[in-house]
Parts: sequence; structure tokens; C-alpha cells
Amino acid sequence: MIEKLYQLFLQCNGVTTDSRNCPQDSLFIALKGETFNGNAFAAKALEAGCKYVVIDEAAYLPESDARYILVENCLQTLQRLANYHRRQLGSPIPTTTLDEGIPFIGITGTNGKTTTKELTASVLSKKYNVLYTQGNLNNSIGVPMTVLRLKPEHEIAIIEMGASHPGDIKELVDVCEPNIGLITNVGRAHLLGFGSFEGVRRTKGELYDFLKGTNGEVIVNADSADLMEMINERELNDNQCTVYYGEKDDDRLSVRGEMVEHSVFLHFRWAVFPRTTALLERSMRNHGGECQWYDVQTHLIGDYNLSNMLAAVTMGVLFGVDPEDICDALRSYEPHNNRSQLTKTEHNTLIVDAYNANPTSMKAALDNFYHLEANNKMLILGEMRELGTDSLHEHQRIVQLIQDYGFQDVLLVGEEFIKTGSAFRCFSDVNALSEVLKTHQPQDKTILIKGSNGTKLFTLPELL
Repeated sequence: MIEKLYQLFLQCNGVTTDSRNCPQDSLFIALKGETFNGNAFAAKALEAGCKYVVIDEAAYLPESDARYILVENCLQTLQRLANYHRRQLGSPIPTTTLDEGIPFIGITGTNGKTTTKELTASVLSKKYNVLYTQGNLNNSIGVPMTVLRLKPEHEIAIIEMGASHPGDIKELVDVCEPNIGLITNVGRAHLLGFGSFEGVRRTKGELYDFLKGTNGEVIVNADSADLMEMINERELNDNQCTVYYGEKDDDRLSVRGEMVEHSVFLHFRWAVFPRTTALLERSMRNHGGECQWYDVQTHLIGDYNLSNMLAAVTMGVLFGVDPEDICDALRSYEPHNNRSQLTKTEHNTLIVDAYNANPTSMKAALDNFYHLEANNKMLILGEMRELGTDSLHEHQRIVQLIQDYGFQDVLLVGEEFIKTGSAFRCFSDVNALSEVLKTHQPQDKTILIKGSNGTKLFTLPELL
């Protein structure tokens, strides 16, 4: 069935799952959600220009219309179709040589995966035609939809993979079958879905499991004790297909970086070190044994982004991108979507990191803000979502950290912060805080704004 469906896919102008967005001659796949049933919109999709529609409920199948394809499960069909497409155009699983197909890079992690994906895409695009995940379309629908965008003219694919429940990463690697994998870090996020931090480790580690089973190549931040433990557990630490990067002085590192100065924007330097691995032998290792350092002044806020930068550097090195082009890509990259953005208003300087928050990323942001050289610092923090039974404990830890750092001008948003009994001023939601800011606007402050996306702190900059 998939082979036949694939032939129809090749006749179409892409895939859509939204009957309101049907490019001419596209393939519509009827997905279901808690509040919608795509099968009910199949006829509308055809009227809007789709060439074929895939449905999984016979009640919506006309007596005779060859444009309808009935399957058992539309989501599974979408994923199987994407995997079939990946195998037609992608390089064989154990191989990343560019003359044997399109290599697939899989990126996941608790924090920084979207930024790392975008930095990596910026670097590799200096030399290659790169397909990469748009935005954060990194789930069971977004990953196969990304894979199905792959064209023969692409030379590298970068697939971001998110997870909030056990088994999520396995589901996604089975779709995209990466040749190379990178976990940015593991932290205490989505504990409501994972059940525990160990559940986070196991699920993220499903990427390592896949790569070990297929002899794929693993890129590892050697500074992360958790990642190194996960590598050791899988006996990948001495694998010739394992490449390390980091800040510490470690003989295993192929790429090392270090801070140049602690300023608002990340300023660092990096170098490649002579360590032979199977992957590096196919890359730009003509350094004559000399170590040359490259200086990069970025537009990213936060020392915690250094590891994301080094991950992108490592990918660039592995695929033979010129060092100056790597630096140029990283210098030129500017964040968006409320991720570590610096905004200067008429009244204040804002560091807006309001896309997401969990205990790990919140601590990193507070650490960085504490060390930042700035006057009149102020915190506006939103609660962290999906922490389950650990939620109160984790919010109390953040309140304690705020106290330990000596921050005094602090506004907290959300019921979870209210439950801590904090002496800092707390608001039930962003609307309550907004009403106060309309009449008591801060002046001449450097303000860190961070919280889970659901707290909607991204609406605050216009009031500040």
C-alpha cells in the first residue's frame, strides 16, 4: 500500500493536513485531533485543489472516486510514507558520505534543540542545500511533514525531534532514521508526561539507542555529566563514530570553545583539535597539527548558548565547512520567537526568553542574568508548566535561587509561584500583572522576562 501511495505522492505538489491550506495538486492526509476529524474535510480539500485525499473512515468514502485512498490509520500512514520517502532519497543509515545520498542529522534535547538546529542549518547552508525543520514542528506530525519536503536537490537534512512522553523519540527516529545524532542536554522538563527525570533520560536516549543499533554517528557535549553517563551506559564512549565537543580541557574533544568575555551577547572562540574519528576523517582535518582559534561575537544572549554554538561548529567541521564561513554564519544568526532576544524600549532593556521554561533552563537564565554586567536588574518570571507532582518543589527551588542571588526587584506570575508562599510579589496570571504595569511602568531597568509559553509573558514588552 505504501509503495502505491508513494507513486501518487510523487504526482502531487506536496502534502497538507489542513483543508484551509491546499496547494494545487497536493496530497491531503486526514488527521484527527481532540476537537476535529480531518476525514470530514476530505471533500473540501479536493474542492480546494488537492489531487488525492487519504482517509481512514469508510463512512467518508464515496462509492466511486479514485481520488480517495482509504487506510487504517492516517497518522501512521503519514509516518510510513515519510520513512519510505527518506529511504528513497536519504543516504544509507550507516553512511554519511555525501555521494551516497542525503545524510540525516537528528537533534533533540530538553533545552536548546531549536536554537541548535537553526545554528546548524545556518552553518551548513554556507556550503550545502539544507532541508531543516521549520519553527518547532518537531512532533509526530511535524517530523514526517518535514521529511516529505525533502527534494533530490537537498544535500543535508536536519530534523529536530521533541518529546513529552516515553517512546516519543523512538517514534520519530523510526520515521527519519538519522545517520548522525545530537542530544543538546537532558533536564527536568515535561515531568508530568515522563513521570520522572529518569524517564526524560530514557526517552532522549532513544536517539542514542537507534544510532548504536545502526552504527550511526553520535555528537556529544562532553561537559554534560548526564550525556556522558548515557554514552557510557551504551558503550559508545570509545566508538570511532563518537565525536566530542565542549569547554573543558579534555583530550577527547574534537572541537573546544571558551568564553572571551561575559557581556550581554555571547562572545566566544573555538578551535579544532587533532583527534581522529571515522567521521572526522571525511571532513576538514587539514590543520597540520596546529590549533587555530576563531573568535565569534554573536547576537545570542546567555553564556548557556555556548554549548549550542559549539554543537553547530562541530557539525560544520564534520561536513567540511570553511572555518571562516562557520564563524560568519554564527555571527550573522539572530534569534526570534521570543528566544533570548534583546529588546531596547524607550524605557527599559529587555531580555525576552518567554517561549518556554523548565527548571534547567530557568536556572541557566538566572545564572547568566546574575553574572551579567548591568544596572537596575529586574525579574519577571512565569511559572513552569507540565512538572507534575514535582511542580511545587521545583518552583520553590527557583524562588530560593532568586533569593540566593540577591535579586530584589522580582515579579512572579502563575499559581505555582503563588503556592510557594514567596515574599516576592506574585500575580495569578499575565493579565493581572499587565494591569499593574499599565499604571506602574518600570524605568531604566534591565529586565529578564522568562516563563513557559502558556503564561503569555511575550505580551509584556509593549508595556515595558
